[in-house]
Amino acid sequence: MKTAIYQNRTIVLDQFDRDQYQKIFIAGRNGELFCPVCNEKVRLFLGIQGFPRFFHAHSPENQCPEPILTQNNSETILNYQDLNGFQIPKGRTILEAPKNYDLFTPAKNIEITTPFTNIINAKMDTHSPYLHLLEKNNVFLDESQADAVSETKGSLLVLAGAGSGKTRVLTARTAYMLDVEQIDPHSIMLVTFTSKAAAEMKNRLLSYPQMKKEKINQLVTGTFHSIFYRILMYHDAQNWSSNKLLKKEWQRDKILKEAGKELNLSEKEFAYDLALQQIGYWKNSLLMPHEVKPATDFEEKAVFLYRKYEEYKDREGHFDFDDMLIGCYKLFSSFPSILEQYQDRFHYFLIDEFQDINKVQYELIKLLSRKHKNVCAVGDDDQSIYSFRGSDPSYLLDFEKDFPYARVVTLDQNYRSSHEIVSTSNQMIAANKIRRTKKMKAQFSSRMPPALFFPYDEEEEATMIVTDLQERIANGASPSDFAILYRTNAGSRAVFERLASSNLPFKVDLDADSFYDRYIVKCALAFLKISLNEDDNQALSDILPFLFLKQAVLKDIKAISILQDFSFLEAISHLKTAHSFQEKKLIKAVTSIRTLKQLSPLTAIEKIEKDIGFLDFLKKRGNESNKLEKGSDDLKDLKVAAKSFDSIDALLVHAEHMSAMNKEIKNLSKHFTEAITLSTIHRAKGLEYQGVYIIGAVDGSLPHDFALDSYRNGDFTAIEEERRLFYVAMTRARESLFISVPSNRRGKKANRSRFLIPLFKKRK
Repeated sequence: MKTAIYQNRTIVLDQFDRDQYQKIFIAGRNGELFCPVCNEKVRLFLGIQGFPRFFHAHSPENQCPEPILTQNNSETILNYQDLNGFQIPKGRTILEAPKNYDLFTPAKNIEITTPFTNIINAKMDTHSPYLHLLEKNNVFLDESQADAVSETKGSLLVLAGAGSGKTRVLTARTAYMLDVEQIDPHSIMLVTFTSKAAAEMKNRLLSYPQMKKEKINQLVTGTFHSIFYRILMYHDAQNWSSNKLLKKEWQRDKILKEAGKELNLSEKEFAYDLALQQIGYWKNSLLMPHEVKPATDFEEKAVFLYRKYEEYKDREGHFDFDDMLIGCYKLFSSFPSILEQYQDRFHYFLIDEFQDINKVQYELIKLLSRKHKNVCAVGDDDQSIYSFRGSDPSYLLDFEKDFPYARVVTLDQNYRSSHEIVSTSNQMIAANKIRRTKKMKAQFSSRMPPALFFPYDEEEEATMIVTDLQERIANGASPSDFAILYRTNAGSRAVFERLASSNLPFKVDLDADSFYDRYIVKCALAFLKISLNEDDNQALSDILPFLFLKQAVLKDIKAISILQDFSFLEAISHLKTAHSFQEKKLIKAVTSIRTLKQLSPLTAIEKIEKDIGFLDFLKKRGNESNKLEKGSDDLKDLKVAAKSFDSIDALLVHAEHMSAMNKEIKNLSKHFTEAITLSTIHRAKGLEYQGVYIIGAVDGSLPHDFALDSYRNGDFTAIEEERRLFYVAMTRARESLFISVPSNRRGKKANRSRFLIPLFKKRK
């Protein structure tokens, strides 16, 4: 049914603005929509599959006939008569089709033109008794995998595409080296990027035939940090004692803030968290403070803090996690005899996730393997997505330059995803210019091509996804079968809120703050709070930086408030500063803040942005120089959220509720065994799900704005990494993949992601 009654008005979906669909959806959920025929409550269906429609809330299977409409004085009215308690249509008037309405676009399947060949990849053709023994124990290897397992001499690059079984290859290769080659386990170093991955590999090795626990435990396994820290402890335990490690971020943050006082950097005005991230990037790239060439004002300040940070650690004898690798690199470079000792000790290196290696890690492996050159690097350049941490895919792409006699084996069978998903992701990633050419092949067809769907904006996007999930779970699917993936944590706001108001179990990243607890959002809301309560002490503290006032003036404001019987807000306009122009600005700001309570939440936030210099503050703070998380983006997202509320008080209550919900969900997540996963794409790497929803597939989101800016300036490497990120998201799905292409993002028209263009070109 396309028609409903809302606030005594007739709504016809085909003649209704698309930007109002979400509002009508909420009205239906709140019991404010009625059937024009039987007057029962109805709701709006807004999902991925099928067109929007009204349905009876208590009996969805019972639908009234579509009422007949006529036109009267430019208004659509119902034309019916009462008969025995029922409303019966009287007649029918054909209406002229409405013009200029942004009509609903139904979901569209991506055409799969590459036929699926139902031929299981050829099994290994080998005379190795051990590989046949593995097969008898249900460890099956295809020909390429067997090749990677049995070629143990010399250097080897294993290009392991998404879902190609790289963990199986690494563990089977290790088992082969121990059992067939009889290699001393002490001489093998197996490096992973997480402790969890190292433990999983050891456990899997234990399940292989003829593998003994004593022998497996003799392998040197772990992350780069754990392995090289052990070496440092062995040679210089006094200086590298664990009690000297700066384990917590707050410890490092405190050192930077103390150093920042020399530049008069306020704790609330300068983005110290971003400075710490930048320092980590420089260290992983083996750039010492004197070697950094800052490109922005923010980087100049960060370099100063970097130098002071290193001086403090040297003076106090402390070290951080990055120092573990740098310290070992310096140890090997300064003491050739120690380096030679380890070169003689380790003959074989197996390195997982090689595409994520950074400069200091690569240099360490080069030093250690220089004598024997038996390096097995396993990775996929198409999944290199951590450049912000210093990772560089060029080490994988140029592997043969440093290891000139290396063999390359490509694992091109995807055992995870359906043919439809593999074919689509192949087509998309092929547009990258700098990559090792490979074309993955699937082992099965789901007959479900990936689908694009077209919500109006972020709010409707979330509603459509949750509606689709409710249908699938009601039909027997498990919540844990599904993941919703997004580019940055801020992009999860709407879908988090929609899931929080549903009855579906879900879990979020433990490191992700609630959207409403993000610094910029919290401060914007503080302006709204103090407009409602001029004596809100916390809100007062939060807005001071945006008025370019130090926290030290709090005591002056409170003194003025007491002595002259002013509210805290009024007291701001009576502050005496060193500059008369600033005093005039404060008077004007207080007047502006007081008017906020009379406005709608959206208009109030726009006024904060324009009249109180919010963006000027963000530029000064350094947020706008951060590639991924710009403060102005948070403000845009807040404006989208504010559109759904009629009063400031309602928005503030909602924000507080969502913040509390975020904490509660994090606590509950530890105990959930069956839950929908909300995750950034970066966090989802290495995981897999039956169904995946990728949100925000528009330019500015995926690819991110910073990559587009770099591309306009002639650098396409960031765009290529964003495409790899999209590829990683797509290949997390086993059977179903839904990609959201909203028409609007952050209140403005959005363009479909350029990464989708190859999927619409004619394919051979």
